[in-house]
Amino acid sequence: MSKVLLIEDDLTYSKIIKNFLEKNGYKVEACTSVEAGKGLFSRFMPDLVITDYRLPDGTGMQVLEHIISSEHPSPVILITNYSDIRTAVKSMKMGASEYITKPVNPDELLLAVNEAMKKGAKGQTKKSPQIPNPSKLGVSTSYFVGKSSESERLERYIDLVSPTDMSVIVLGESGTGKEFISKRIHQKSKRKDGPFIAVDCGALSKELAGSELFGHVKGAFTGAIDHKIGHFQSANGGTIFLDEIGNLSYEVQIKLLRAIQERKIRKMGGNKDIPIDVRIISATNDDLMQSAGEGRFREDLFHRINEFTIHVSPLRDRKEDLFYFSELFLKQSNEQLQKSVTGLSEDVQQIFRDYSWPGNLRELRNVIKRAVLITGEGEISREVIPLEITQKPKRQMAEVVEEVSSAMDLKTSFEEQEKQLIIKTLHEVRYNKSKAAKLLNMDRKTLYNKLEKYNLE
Repeated sequence: MSKVLLIEDDLTYSKIIKNFLEKNGYKVEACTSVEAGKGLFSRFMPDLVITDYRLPDGTGMQVLEHIISSEHPSPVILITNYSDIRTAVKSMKMGASEYITKPVNPDELLLAVNEAMKKGAKGQTKKSPQIPNPSKLGVSTSYFVGKSSESERLERYIDLVSPTDMSVIVLGESGTGKEFISKRIHQKSKRKDGPFIAVDCGALSKELAGSELFGHVKGAFTGAIDHKIGHFQSANGGTIFLDEIGNLSYEVQIKLLRAIQERKIRKMGGNKDIPIDVRIISATNDDLMQSAGEGRFREDLFHRINEFTIHVSPLRDRKEDLFYFSELFLKQSNEQLQKSVTGLSEDVQQIFRDYSWPGNLRELRNVIKRAVLITGEGEISREVIPLEITQKPKRQMAEVVEEVSSAMDLKTSFEEQEKQLIIKTLHEVRYNKSKAAKLLNMDRKTLYNKLEKYNLE
């Protein structure tokens, strides 16, 4: 029986998810905090970890970092709200298998769990980076050029710079597919038969970044029990992709500048220079010039890596691409889930036009996939689109809850059970709200919000 570790501080939510997964053949252990999760992970040795993003003593990202750096990493699914969509996208780049949003749909949850079990842990990324599955970047396994003028401009720039050996910076928000664009440049270059090594600089610890990038010799530091080849040496003859390059420490930036200038690297603890032939493509959503002005990024390094710049526009600025990619993701989801959804209703099309898509293509793909799963056949209607997308910014949450109380997902069950649990606890403590909040493992403010939500005042 496969084992699942669930980290969720909302006890009602946790109990419902635990019961649901156990009914579907999984053994589940649950806890409520980052530290408890770390301890239980080492003892329980789960096949999968499901963690909420917001926890009492930290975040699900800390759980993810701990697990992917462990000796025996497990796949991780992050549960998040739509307000944390950018963080969810970042978690995918760090190694999370999937993220799902609240309210959780049972079919979506079970699908994510089953797929994560099949794929296994992605925690090896930090030790031996691989080119990620393009579908995780919000595009299909084939490269598709969008229909907007911005997408056509992007493709022209890719065609222009690919045959050269110029260093390129790809600028854009999370979820726009910067890594996939960089791989596209590599595939159209004269280095296409060489390796493409992708490195998430944001996932490199300050202490080990130098070792990961340039390698080390045996005994260079505590724990260096053998010689290690770094990413630059592994990429020799090909392309190295440095994602979120602005996260590198100042000391590592100096070593990187030397490697670019002299086309040589030196392993940590070594005394011999190693020649390298590597093309550098970097990506960031930061303003590196501003970082340079504030002393956080070397200006000379910036100019070295910025021989050519490609700007990737966010999805909200490419409305022509919105429905083009919607159709592609719809077709992919139908094939993957064996459904027969025909398209988007006019109402949903307007909702998509009005939404800002902070998670860009990655978010669009997830929304389409979830909607196809729930709809099954026919058109996708408003009812299966997440509330955070359908609701107007100024609408009160209480109104939204009332409007969707009959939604066919776990939300209805969660809220009813939560309401009954609050009523029962208040009765037991003679309506002492401080005691009730403590027993329910929530702060007083949260309890008051829930009392107002369920009209229990």
